[in-house]
Amino acid sequence: MLLSVEKLRSINTAGISIPSAENLALPERVLQFGTGVLLRGLPDFYIDQANKKGVFNGRVVVVKSTDTGTTDAFEQQNNLYTILTRGFENGVKVENNSINASISRVLTAQTQWDSVLTCAENPLLQIVLSNTTEVGISLTKESISNNPPASFPGKLLAFLYKRYQYFKGAADAGMVIVPTELISNNGSLLKSIVLELAEFNQLEKAFINWLNESNDFCNSLVDRIVPGMLAAKEKEVAEKELGYIDNLMIMSEPYSLWAIETSQARSKSILSFSQVNEGVKLADDIQKFKEIKLRLLNATHTFSCGVAILAGFQTVREAMDAGYFRKYVTDLMLQEIKPLLVGNLISEQDATSFANNVIDRFRNPFIEHKWINISAQFSLKMAMRNLPLIKKHYASNTQEPSLMLFGFAAYILFMQSVKTSEGFYERTIGANRYAITDEKAALLHQYWQLPIISASIAAILSDTSIWGEDLLLIPRFCADLVKMVANFNNKNIEQICATLHP
Repeated sequence: MLLSVEKLRSINTAGISIPSAENLALPERVLQFGTGVLLRGLPDFYIDQANKKGVFNGRVVVVKSTDTGTTDAFEQQNNLYTILTRGFENGVKVENNSINASISRVLTAQTQWDSVLTCAENPLLQIVLSNTTEVGISLTKESISNNPPASFPGKLLAFLYKRYQYFKGAADAGMVIVPTELISNNGSLLKSIVLELAEFNQLEKAFINWLNESNDFCNSLVDRIVPGMLAAKEKEVAEKELGYIDNLMIMSEPYSLWAIETSQARSKSILSFSQVNEGVKLADDIQKFKEIKLRLLNATHTFSCGVAILAGFQTVREAMDAGYFRKYVTDLMLQEIKPLLVGNLISEQDATSFANNVIDRFRNPFIEHKWINISAQFSLKMAMRNLPLIKKHYASNTQEPSLMLFGFAAYILFMQSVKTSEGFYERTIGANRYAITDEKAALLHQYWQLPIISASIAAILSDTSIWGEDLLLIPRFCADLVKMVANFNNKNIEQICATLHP
């Protein structure tokens, strides 16, 4: 039988969290733009948790903005869906199941725009969430009287203007707006676009003042792997165990973070679901969460990517099953990256705790994260995520950062490609052939044609179009890198790793 409100009565509650009748009757307090798995697996997950503990006591009305797909599955299942939480937490395997009842209804913007605007009249509805992809937060100069406006900022402005008019500009009718798109300062960017669009639509000065003063556009950072729909076989197994069919079922890792930047007491009170799960962080400044994630998670991924591929590993989980590789990743974070982060903003405990979470996340046996996908735009990632760490280390240490050098050396060796007859670049390692997806692939291929390895490395490091600066100016870096690359000619990856851990 298909998951539905009626089906809830007959579900065996052992091993699964089920909403109560009271949860299903809660009022709408959130307007959400987007039906995607990240929203359903992170913000909606937190809201459902809070509702089940009697804290937030509100549901989400979702706006489907795109023309693709339908809302049929939501309607057929009374907007219920299952979240399977799978992975490691504090070194212990986790397998939790929960039926999420946070969504009250799903409205299609294209055909139900009037119903979306009617939501503006609800005094209990105080939060706007979004995940419309990075392209979604961009300016389209359009009339907000369109039915509906094409862009997400246009839709949001139309909603806010309707609310302003209905509540006659009351300050307490303002919204807490939290975009979750993966853009730095996403709230500030969205606010600037909405204000510019308001000027374009020649909306009154009093409304613009209300936008500025009564609405809180919060920057936020989300971090959780939500792969989404299960493969057919996995879905079949899960449904057999649960005793029902669920066409909206998703899977996520145990780790979750939603850092929301706000200094307003009213906003913190409205975002009361933050009281239930420590993964929700309300802070005046979320910079520390961004820095920790960028350096300990993202930079570690980038440093270890080339190492893993050269060692012959296909997935992150497979690599982490090898003791020497797991030790490399652990020591990289704790011995070389963490000391560069700890200071006034980030504590020792903050960094250590996050690093331990990264190990759990990388080990997750339920997520097949392929290294070749992580290698996409390898050069850009190395420049943005890792180069600042390398520079900081050389500026403050006399000892070479051998673990970071190892990762950087593996990166440039992976980029030692062959150009195909179609003009693409490939790297063959053992029996595996990898397509290189990198804007700088042609440049690095060209530099690897030089007859001497040290000359190739010097040319790569000196190219300011790759790095934005000449890396030969970092004292000792080039010489140290040349020595590290030489190791790859004499030893395999496991042997090199052994020399990095005296």
